[in-house]
Amino acid sequence: MAQLTFKNLLSFGLLCVSCGLASAQENQKNIAAHEVTAAEAKLEFRDISLLEEAFIDATPADKSDGITVGRLGDDGRKIGSIISLAQEIADGKHGNYDSLLIAHKGKLLFESYYLRGRINLPHPQASATKSYTSLVLGRAIQMGYLSMDDLDKPLISFLKELDPTKLVEGAEKITLHKTLTMSSGMRFSDEQRDNMEKNPEAIKGQGQVQTYLELSAPITNESQTYSYGGGQSNLAMHVIEAVVPGTAKAFIKHELLDKIGITDYRWQDAPSGLPEAGWKVSLTSRDMLKLGNLVLNKGIWGGKQLVSADYLSKATSGLVKPTQDWMPDIYRYGYFWYQAPLAVGDKTYNSKSAWGGGGQRVIVVEELGLTIVVTAHHREDTIMALIADSILPVFAE
Repeated sequence: MAQLTFKNLLSFGLLCVSCGLASAQENQKNIAAHEVTAAEAKLEFRDISLLEEAFIDATPADKSDGITVGRLGDDGRKIGSIISLAQEIADGKHGNYDSLLIAHKGKLLFESYYLRGRINLPHPQASATKSYTSLVLGRAIQMGYLSMDDLDKPLISFLKELDPTKLVEGAEKITLHKTLTMSSGMRFSDEQRDNMEKNPEAIKGQGQVQTYLELSAPITNESQTYSYGGGQSNLAMHVIEAVVPGTAKAFIKHELLDKIGITDYRWQDAPSGLPEAGWKVSLTSRDMLKLGNLVLNKGIWGGKQLVSADYLSKATSGLVKPTQDWMPDIYRYGYFWYQAPLAVGDKTYNSKSAWGGGGQRVIVVEELGLTIVVTAHHREDTIMALIADSILPVFAE
């Protein structure tokens, strides 16, 4: 059994002496151990050493980072299933998870780190990045740089540097709505993708979209069905770049991340020179929680409407059915956000989630006031079933 440091859990009477609770001195050592040093922070994520002991905290510390904290079980809820799940994760029974955080009604009540997870280390987000790109678009709508009606206009109408005479037939059929639901209709061969990478100068700026829409197969009503990936998130970022003042990179920083106190992050540039829209972003688990709370609060942060509520409602609804053969049949897709029902007994709760390969999740269950964050570095992502079995029942009672 992995030795755990359960900070401030003695008062719950949940753990026996055999669980190996650390002494006060050992506890302080482990609190430091779940943080990276300045030197470690410069390493690639894969080079971060594994924690010797899991860090599990049912009374998260107030870091003055814009997150309100509380204590799990302070309201009398039976929290044994959550503690048991944390133990199982620490013991490696469910895969290589790096963190699990739980907030209820905006308060962070439970915070845990395992393996490569650290409280102050940005974690690679993989395709959860697409969901954050969607929030940036919602911010642009809230500020008036786009409207909800613009979602159904030809995407190429926003990109003034394109040469429409060279675009594939049907290019005008692509809208933001089709793009955000992975239904743009763009199709490329593997050879075409390889050729794009061999000619980086051709895909600088809007040249990336020009290249896409010259090489793609014709865009037809039949081709405009859900097909994950294919550079579609890049199309959305190009529209953001075209409509906001300054650059998309500055807009992301100043109008979204700075507004909610996200400063320790990595958001890499794509070959086009614009920010990556579908991957290559790293965030701390606490900052992931902020983005989830933003969704939970219908786009409001600090009493102000940061992201359009109308956009967010549509973005996190089930607009199309994903077609990957590995995708659970109950899942639906909105604007780069997933939607799925989670069953607790004879009742079902709707979840909205940002989801990235390897097990990155920001999960919002609005009816229960829950925001749950998970990070991991493995491919067997079973966390949704674990959440339905061990976390949701605690808050559904």
